[in-house]
Order: sequence, then structure tokens, then C-alpha cells
Amino acid sequence: MKYLNADAAIDIKVKQGKPALVPPADKTEKGTYFLSNLDQNIAVTVRTIYCFKSEEKGNEKAEEVMMEALAKVLVHYYPLAGRLGISSEGKIVVNCTGEGAVFVKAEADCRMEAIVDATKPDPVALGKLVYDIPGATNILEMPPVVAQVTTFKCGGFVLGLCMNHCMFDGIGAMEFVNSWGETARGLPLSIPPFLDRSILKARIPSQIGFQHHEFAEIKDISGTSELYKEEMQYRSFCFDSKILEKLKTNAMKDGTLDKCCTTFEALSGFVWRARTHALKLKPNQLSKLLFAVDGRPKFNPPLPKGYFGNGIVLTNSICPAGELVKNPVSFAVGLVQKSIGLVTEGYMRSAIDYFETTKARPSLSSTLLITTWSRLSFHRTDFGWGEPIVTGPAALPEKEVILFLSDGKERKSVNVLLGLPTSAMTTFEELMKI
Repeated sequence: MKYLNADAAIDIKVKQGKPALVPPADKTEKGTYFLSNLDQNIAVTVRTIYCFKSEEKGNEKAEEVMMEALAKVLVHYYPLAGRLGISSEGKIVVNCTGEGAVFVKAEADCRMEAIVDATKPDPVALGKLVYDIPGATNILEMPPVVAQVTTFKCGGFVLGLCMNHCMFDGIGAMEFVNSWGETARGLPLSIPPFLDRSILKARIPSQIGFQHHEFAEIKDISGTSELYKEEMQYRSFCFDSKILEKLKTNAMKDGTLDKCCTTFEALSGFVWRARTHALKLKPNQLSKLLFAVDGRPKFNPPLPKGYFGNGIVLTNSICPAGELVKNPVSFAVGLVQKSIGLVTEGYMRSAIDYFETTKARPSLSSTLLITTWSRLSFHRTDFGWGEPIVTGPAALPEKEVILFLSDGKERKSVNVLLGLPTSAMTTFEELMKI
């Protein structure tokens, strides 16, 4: 097991130009665009970076190419050129104004080598590569898409994106960015977006057939809110294929699991248990695990190819911290397996109806939210400079979030990115030594 830290801060200076609006290249539909209740559940901004370098091509035309292609691809993805608003029902909607995405040109004072190791999470340094709207205090004041292209002295450039999760999940975001790349290379879209989200409207009347503990507000009796006032430490832990196999073997060896566990199940159970231990939660403190399951194939018929929206649902498991810590890792892995087993079309429709009835959003109190990008092909995005040498998050969206990223040439390793208060991180590091 190895980990990389961000204690040695990256020193980088970035000069940002004035933001410009990039509207769609042609006329697009106007009016109000419907967001489903699955979109309402995850209304947070996600910041990512894509690092490109081509010795032959350089970066002189990068900004021009990216802006022109963005204008063209927004014709297909026209809601991204609008602005978020609130409907009379209190839901987030998109006002399709055609204003455009925000685009910023920037220059860095260094070579890209200074920042390309995105396995070292440094939200301060990497945050300079993503543009934040000055004075924006909530998601309604942030356009759905904000892009910054930062050129480096070595001839490389970085695309930094700030996008709202309510517009799409990881699969949808990947398809948008890859479509943007195809447009830049003069190619037709291999996966045109399917824009009609009304196929995920709530039922009338609502039919809530499951308990949805993902929305449960758990009381913090362990004082973790005070703990999080400490300085935050960010780490990336790399699990190669051998370590991942060992995790699965360890989870199976006591014979308590009914079926073989996947890599995701073994790693999620291991990390949930270790984080609970590191935070020193009281034995009777409830700990909640949330993670997304792709629901596209769960529906009958499955959601259409290119579905432009959130096709994921958050499933959950809640357990007293004492039980998680005292039991072997197989116990936590078993809870993860049961959570995955919950997700059927009936469960997803029930979650949609639950929000329609309650307007509640998933609570992150005493919660770990695992989000996995290890199956997403962001690393294949090509704007004409070849595939990115590095992709990853510029920052984690919330302190409760842990991110799984694929790593290595064959994408068989997994980097686990997280932030913890200093004292908790010290313990967590020890627990990662397998």
C-alpha cells in the first residue's frame, strides 16, 4: 500500500482573463427544462481537470479550438447554456435562455509537470485551474457549465470544468465532455444526448414502497463537527490489483458472505470501516454509508442510450460504529452487498416518489458518501491533442466524500482520494497498511 500526500503544497501562479459567454452556435429551444427528482437529489458542483500535452501541436490554438467546439456542442446540449432556477413547486429547473457557458482563458507561470500528478490531491493549487464565479453563494448563481483553459509554458494546457451534478451524473458528464472532444475533431457525436427527462417523472399518486434511509438525518453524538474544525489533510491511497485481490480474499476468508464480493464491495467496506475507526466515533453512533448505483439498466426498458441526466440512485446502509469496528471487514462488505441488492426499478421509482412527497434531500450527517469514477472513460477524452495525460477532481465536493479513481495503464489500480482532520488521518494511514 502506498499513499501520496499534499502536505508539500504546489506553488503555482495562474493569471485568469476575463470570463466570456459561449452561447450555442445555432438557435436552440427556449423555455423551462424539466429536471427529474433524481437530478434534484445531487445538486452540487463538481470540479475536474483534464491535462493535455502534445509536443507536435503545442497549445497556441487550444483556447480557440475549445471555445468554437463548445459553441457547437451546446446546440445538442442546449440546457447547459441556460441558467438554474426554482419552480413554483420549489424544485430546481433550467431556464433555457441560451446565454451560454462561461469560458475563461488563463496562463500558468510554470510547466505542467508541476501539477500533473493529480494523485496528490491539492485543492488550493488545483482549484486555480477551475474558475469560480465571483460572489456566487449558491448553485443558482453558478451557470451549469464553467470552463477554464489554462496554458502552460511547456506547451501543454489544462481544461478545468465546474459543472453542476443536477445536470448529469458521471456517465452523462463523460458523454458530454467526449462529445465536446469529438466536435473539436470535426466528428459527429457517437452518442447524441437523449434530452427528455420526463420519463423519470414521479407517479400519480406516489407509491413509496421502501424505507429510504438515505434521507435520514443522523444525530452527531460523537462531536465530529468539532473534529472537522481541525486542519484538513488530503491523501490519495493507491490500491494495485494485488492489494485489491487481497482485500477480496480477506473479506471472503471467514465464510460469512453468501456470495463472492466485487472489488468495489471489498474496497468500500474496508474504507468505511477504517474511516469510522479513524474518526473515533462512539460505539452507539450511527454511521451511514451512501453510494450511487447506476440505474440505467435497472429500468424496463432500460433508460435510452445517451440519457442526459442522472440515471443513478443513492443506496445506503446504516450501522452503529461499534459494530463496524469490532466485526471483521466481511461484516462491512456484507452491508455494502445488501445495499446494492436494494436497487431495483421499484426502489428507484420509490425514491423518485419519496422526493416528490417530502422534498427531502439525502442527509450527509454522520455519513460517508463514496463516489466512484473508476468505470468512467474520462481518460479517453480527445480534443485533437490526444488523450489527457491526467484527469481527476480539482477538489472533493464535500468533506464526507471519498472518491475512487482508476489508475495505471490498464486502469486496474484504484486511487482512493479523501480528506480528513489531521488527527483522524494519522490513524487512517495506519489502517491502510495491508
